Amino acid sequence: MQSPIKIKKREKDMHFKFNVKTLGLAAMIAMTGMAHASERILRIGVEAAYPPFAYKTPDNQLMGFDYDIGQALCAKLDAKCQWIEIEFDGLIPSLKVRKIDAAISSVSITEDRLKSVDFTTSYYRLPAKLVTRKDSGINTLPGDLAGKRIGVQRATNFDRYATQTFEPAGAQIIKYGSQNEVFLDLAAGRLDASLAGSVAIEEGLLKTPGGEVYHMLGENFTDEHYFGTGAGIAVRKNDPLAAELNKALAELKTDGTYDRIRKKYFEYDISGHN
Repeated sequence: MQSPIKIKKREKDMHFKFNVKTLGLAAMIAMTGMAHASERILRIGVEAAYPPFAYKTPDNQLMGFDYDIGQALCAKLDAKCQWIEIEFDGLIPSLKVRKIDAAISSVSITEDRLKSVDFTTSYYRLPAKLVTRKDSGINTLPGDLAGKRIGVQRATNFDRYATQTFEPAGAQIIKYGSQNEVFLDLAAGRLDASLAGSVAIEEGLLKTPGGEVYHMLGENFTDEHYFGTGAGIAVRKNDPLAAELNKALAELKTDGTYDRIRKKYFEYDISGHN
């Protein structure tokens, strides 16, 4: 039989070992938590109703060209993208009040927007087009627009151009929260035409059931005063994030990542630099 002194000593040793293990485990958990807490988060604003650039799948997952580009950029910056869905006209205001750190949502780089935010270099550029029913009678612009109802997405470059160019020619400009709403009203006969991006028209209307009765008129709308120099990533004024994103964008283009993403959505070049 062991003496009471030896038993107490053994219990003391076991208690000490247990405390050491417990403290070691606690330290590991704390370090893991600190590492997790220090992970860089980039809050990215996006309008998820603009296929194929950003949209929701049937199981409510965000995807699209803008989304994939954003994810690739965050990977380059060793950061995690936190996507925040915002209506298009709320993206720049959300930047200003620091609700988001950047807007990756097909935001055109225009003189007007550059007064309030900074942009990266352009990551794609496509023309604007007017889409109508083939039997609409609209052929010559802007003469044939008198008395016609033209749908546009509110607070976009399409909105500005239509309001300042088509409205003086006699058109009625009707503004919507999203381009999808515009297409729904066009299909329902409540609109005569819409001014939008060429790819958005192709994907959101022409390639959908019933889309064969519509066409895009031949004219490309590319006036830089209205349509800018391509889509860029918007950030707050003087934010060093712009330089980081520019460097990451350049890397995506040189290592082939940009082109792999582009080919998922487009069969042709959209960079606007050729």
